[in-house]
Amino acid sequence: MTSVSSHTHALSINPATGERIGAYPYQSDVALDAALERARHGFGQWRRLDVANRAGYLVALAQVLRDSSEALARMITQEMGKPLAQARGEIEKCAQLCLWYAEHGPAMLAPEATLVEHHKARIEYRPLGPILAVMPWNFPIWQVLRGAVPALLAGNTYVLKHAPNVMGSAYLLLEAMHKAGFPEGVFELVNVTPDGVSRAIADPRIAAVTLTGSVRAGIAIGAQAGAALKKCVLELGGSDPFIVLDDADLDEAVKAAVVGRYQNTGQVCAAAKRLIVEQGVVEEFTRRFVEATRALVMGDPLANDTYIGPMARFDLRDELHQQVEATLAEGASLLLGGVKPAGAGNYYPPTVLAGVTDQMTSFKEELFGPVASIITARDAQHALELANDSEFGLTATLFTADLERARQMTDELETGGVFINGYSASDPRVTFGGVKKSGFGRELSHFGVREFCNAQTVWLDRR
Repeated sequence: MTSVSSHTHALSINPATGERIGAYPYQSDVALDAALERARHGFGQWRRLDVANRAGYLVALAQVLRDSSEALARMITQEMGKPLAQARGEIEKCAQLCLWYAEHGPAMLAPEATLVEHHKARIEYRPLGPILAVMPWNFPIWQVLRGAVPALLAGNTYVLKHAPNVMGSAYLLLEAMHKAGFPEGVFELVNVTPDGVSRAIADPRIAAVTLTGSVRAGIAIGAQAGAALKKCVLELGGSDPFIVLDDADLDEAVKAAVVGRYQNTGQVCAAAKRLIVEQGVVEEFTRRFVEATRALVMGDPLANDTYIGPMARFDLRDELHQQVEATLAEGASLLLGGVKPAGAGNYYPPTVLAGVTDQMTSFKEELFGPVASIITARDAQHALELANDSEFGLTATLFTADLERARQMTDELETGGVFINGYSASDPRVTFGGVKKSGFGRELSHFGVREFCNAQTVWLDRR
């Protein structure tokens, strides 16, 4: 049997067992060129379809996703360890996304009147062309469709370069697009190395680029897109603050903090990573939070009662553990977890660090895994200062009974989204994206539809 390596193939490794479940050869320059040509040709046809017809394909895709839900969910679980119940939820959320945009999206693309007299001028939204999308592994289907659905509805075509460890999920999604009847070239999948990505960005057939990933990847992709003078959207990391003030409903705050930190085994860019709690309630919040976290079931991601599955990649678990150990060496207290289990699976237990300060590793860096850091704030103003003391700015959560104070604090929070008395989440009805090193550009809502459009001014009879 011929051996394969990560240099020649994208390898899919089951993180629950360490076993290889797939090897997908990287495509040649010729194959990449053919995919880009199909996307270019497909754009010429797709953009001319009436938007209502394009919406019809989204309705068909929603049905295919639901019909294929179990196969897609199991592939996600096997490739990156997401508990099966959460993987099923991801597919259903994708189906709902398609239906929501099919219903509401066309109106977002309608010509927009201006203040020019007699309505002689308007804004028309035109698609840009083939979009290159470099996507991550943590939500293998949702992350792709979150950007693809509005872009496709607007008339663009999509060229997906997915993460190497979830190529099985990527090919199942491609199959779903075909079953939904999307014409050739509208949705292309390319399995290429970083050199292939660079080649695609520089290719004139690619009109724009979108990336969800690390800050390092964002810097590289953003620089290449800039050099090619191409629009790009970057959705990068986060170290999101979860603020709990003295007057908060602690029952609700604890429940939201547990879900906000540990869903998807903590591998969420917008997870509640820094729990900033006002000193009057920090002791009680910590007690309840640790108790609730201890009750989470870690184990086989295919089991129905599992909430914490294995982390997606073994190198990421090692990196996370190093960050935990560094924070403890800096003076934090370990209240729960913090030990790598023995055995083949890539598990890391739900971990709680207390006594974290703004000088410690887990405060300054993003911890992409099931580790929560509890930071004490002297008062609401101090909580706000701690929340903003980060190079990231994706989302923030704020628990308080005083909604007027919450609105005032929202004005000061340096994040792309603020969620009051509820954990952060992406939803097609509202925009999603960050500031600072969390990236730029927006997905979802009408911003997501128009992000890859040419807002063209049309002035009739300007005499």
